[in-house]
Amino acid sequence: MNFSEFNIDPKLIEKLNELSITEPTAVQAKSMPLIAENKNIMFQSETGTGKTFAYLLPLLTRLMATENPGRNVRLMIVSPTYELASQIKGQVQAISDIKCCLLIGGAPIARQIDMLKEKPEVVIGGPARLLELIHLKKLKADAIETLVLDEADRLLSKELRDDTEGLLERLPVKVQLVGNSATVSDYTRTILQKARDGLSKGSTEENRIQLITLPMEDVLRKRITHWAIFAERRDKIDTLRSFINAVKPEKLLVFTGRNDQIENITSKLQYKNIECASLSSKTDKKDRKAAIDRFRSGKIKVLITTDLASRGLDIPGITHVVQMDLPDREDFFIHRSGRTARAGNTGINCVIGDVFEMQNYAKLEKKLKLKVYPKMLYKGELLDPNDLIEE
Repeated sequence: MNFSEFNIDPKLIEKLNELSITEPTAVQAKSMPLIAENKNIMFQSETGTGKTFAYLLPLLTRLMATENPGRNVRLMIVSPTYELASQIKGQVQAISDIKCCLLIGGAPIARQIDMLKEKPEVVIGGPARLLELIHLKKLKADAIETLVLDEADRLLSKELRDDTEGLLERLPVKVQLVGNSATVSDYTRTILQKARDGLSKGSTEENRIQLITLPMEDVLRKRITHWAIFAERRDKIDTLRSFINAVKPEKLLVFTGRNDQIENITSKLQYKNIECASLSSKTDKKDRKAAIDRFRSGKIKVLITTDLASRGLDIPGITHVVQMDLPDREDFFIHRSGRTARAGNTGINCVIGDVFEMQNYAKLEKKLKLKVYPKMLYKGELLDPNDLIEE
C-alpha cells in the first residue's frame, strides 16, 4: 500500500517521502478512510504505531481541499501534556504549511491571544487553556469541523475530565469526534459517546463512535526486553548510576513516580559527571522544551522524568527505559515501557525495585505474559545472577 491509495494530498505525500515514510502503518490504513468519510471514531493501537499521522493526514488533506474564506479554526487537537501537544504541532509543520498554533497552560495567555489573531486553521493544546480561551471569546469554536482527543483515556482521567467534557459541550452540533489511545477503557468510550450524543440532544446512528482496534503487534513482548534489578530504596540512585556506567545507553529515559525525587536523581547523577536533564510538572515550559530538544538531538543521553512524559512522547532512538519504581497502574507501566522500541526498533525496559516492587513485578510479568530477566551489577558489569553463581 501507499498513501496515494487513501487519497492523501500529493503535497503531504511528498513531505512524508522526505521523512522516509512511504507506506501506511496498519492503524493508518484502517483509520484514515473512516476519518476521511467524517465518521466519529476511537482507534486503539500500541505505542509507536503511527497514531498521530493516522488522523493528521486525512484531516489536513480535507483542510487543503476546501476553502476557508473566513480563515476560521477548523481543526482542534486536544492533548493531555505540553510535550505531546508540542510534538503534534511539529508533525503538522513537518508535512504542511497550514497555519497552526499551540495553546497550552503555564504559558502567557496574552501571547496566545495574539497568535489567534493570525487566524490559524489548526489549534493544538490542553483542555483547560482551550476552554479558557473559548470562555474569553478569543477562540471561536463555531467553525470547528473536527475535534481530536489524542490520548483520550488520559484526557478523561480524574484530573482532566471536567475540562475535557466542558470543551466538548461548547463545540458545534455536527463536529466530528476522533479519539485515540494505546489503551481504551469502556469508561472512556461511554463518556465520549454520552458527550457526542449530548451535542445533538439524542443518540443517532450518525453520532455513533466506532471503535477501531488493531491486533496487538506484541511490541511489549516481542520487541522490548524486560530486566529487573533489585535495590533497596536508599540505594536506587547509586544503582542507576552503576547501570548507566555499565550499559552506556545510547539514549536513556528514566521514570520516577515521585516529583520530589526528580531533582535528587538529577543532582546526584550530575555530581558523578553523568550529563543529564530532568522534567517534572514544576519545570518551566521553556526549560522543559530545552531539555527535550537536547535529549532528542543527542546532546545529552539521559533524561529523568515523571509520568507526564510517558504519554505520547515520541523521541527517536530511545534504547533504554529505566523505571525507578513500579507504578500502581499497569497502563502506566505499558506507556513507560513503550517509549522504547518505536518504529520497528527494539529496546530495553528495566525496573529498579525493592523487595515489595519485585514481588509486584513478578505478578505483572505473569499478568502481561512477559519474560523478565533478573540482572545484577558486579564489578562494573551488568550480569545475569546465574552466570555469577556458575563462576
